[in-house]
Amino acid sequence: MKTTARIVVPIILVLAISLLLQGHNLPGGGFIAGVLTTVAFALIYVAQGLDYLDSGVLGQEVESGAGVFEHRSVTAFRQTFMVGLAVAVASGFAALLFDEPFLTQTFVIVEHLPLYHELEFASALAFDVGVYMVVVGVLLTILSVVGAE
Repeated sequence: MKTTARIVVPIILVLAISLLLQGHNLPGGGFIAGVLTTVAFALIYVAQGLDYLDSGVLGQEVESGAGVFEHRSVTAFRQTFMVGLAVAVASGFAALLFDEPFLTQTFVIVEHLPLYHELEFASALAFDVGVYMVVVGVLLTILSVVGAE
């Protein structure tokens, strides 16, 4: 399981980032990218345990005998949820600053770039990032709390 996780997790994370970035034009977006990221963390959790998420992934010291709610990873997952919710809501209110309806999206095309020629930057990406963070935060909190029971 540990060997499989080492091979599969990077592939899943690259796919999740790809789906997150293409979500405003093609199928994908914050929700499915968040679910895939959670699957990658779940594989690490099953293979290594919650203590490894604290020490190996987050680089934080694990307190011996700590309950699941004292794990720093669970706290980090909750904070990810809160920041993601704030980003998603703020991206909706940003349109109101320009006298547009709530959640109105726009885009800008930057041309004459080396290698890419042109790139499209959509404001929907901010909403997708917020949704991504909400999904990852909630699902990993649930996974950690239920898995520790």
